[in-house]
Amino acid sequence: MVAPTPPDPKKVDAFMGKLVQDMGALAHAPTVLVGEQLGLYKTLAEEGPMTAVELAKMTHTEPRLLRDWLGAQAAAGYVDYDATQQRFSLSPEQRFVLVDTSGPDVTGAFILASALANDWRKIAESYKSGKGMGWHEHHQDLFVGTERFFRPGYVANLVPNWLPTLDGVVSKLTNGAKVADVGCGHGASTIVLARAFPKSKFFGFDYHAPSIEAARVAAKEAGVDDRITFEVAEADGFPGKDYDLVAFFDCLHDMGDPAGASAHVRASLKSDGTWLLVEPFANEKFEDNINPVGRVFFSASSLVCAPAALAQGGKEVLGAQSPESVLKGIAHRAGFSKFRLATSTPFNRVFEVRP
Repeated sequence: MVAPTPPDPKKVDAFMGKLVQDMGALAHAPTVLVGEQLGLYKTLAEEGPMTAVELAKMTHTEPRLLRDWLGAQAAAGYVDYDATQQRFSLSPEQRFVLVDTSGPDVTGAFILASALANDWRKIAESYKSGKGMGWHEHHQDLFVGTERFFRPGYVANLVPNWLPTLDGVVSKLTNGAKVADVGCGHGASTIVLARAFPKSKFFGFDYHAPSIEAARVAAKEAGVDDRITFEVAEADGFPGKDYDLVAFFDCLHDMGDPAGASAHVRASLKSDGTWLLVEPFANEKFEDNINPVGRVFFSASSLVCAPAALAQGGKEVLGAQSPESVLKGIAHRAGFSKFRLATSTPFNRVFEVRP
């Protein structure tokens, strides 16, 4: 047995510094949820700058606890602190991200992360058994957090940026099309589409019954339930034919049989229909995804996506960092002849797939 190489003390210190940063981020995450639930960020945005006592009075909370909560926010760069005035405030940028409803809903990411922290023991067992862990087996915060995390991206990009890159799709939707949104979850993407194209009919499918119930409620609240039908169905067996558009938003890589689901999409489309396939951003080479975005997606994949695919039989476990060549190969085997990257963001790839 070869003796291990002694560690470099400087490199140990550097790695420990990274661990301290990660520990701080982990400990900080629940404080973001506390701030959102109690309206602390919102009050700071509307009424700040404020002392801890002033913020506590306005939010009916305990000032001694708020002092440390504010200290954590300032240390993390989530609020600004004026030492001279001993007051805390939100910058325009912090306000946009943490409070503004038109900005990214970062709270959704923290809710999602809290669910995974809650489930880690069950996830670890799925590694040992090799049987995976179904989406439905996770804490309910995963479903809520996922919807909140992805919805702002769909609102900002789906109609103004993504759909116009697809040949003829906007015109069809404007005039009245038949659309399936598969793996719709709580219906965020379906509702965005229904609001934008009132002449079209939308059908949202998901195998998770509680998510379908939540989607129905959300559609009613949004005033678009008259043109959306939500139904419990598997991706490789959802009902209906002659769809003008079938959309998969960030879900193909979670499926145990992505090839079977792709073949079902092909069979359900009109001859001139389009499959809109949205997947997490990934580079072709594994090593090129060893970066901050890849860290997020590899982590999510190891805790949710790959275990979910295994729990569904795992005929082909894609994971959240699947290269374009793999996705293209699946589409071609399913009978599609056209596959192209229509557009992308730092977090998503948008593919146009056609017969």
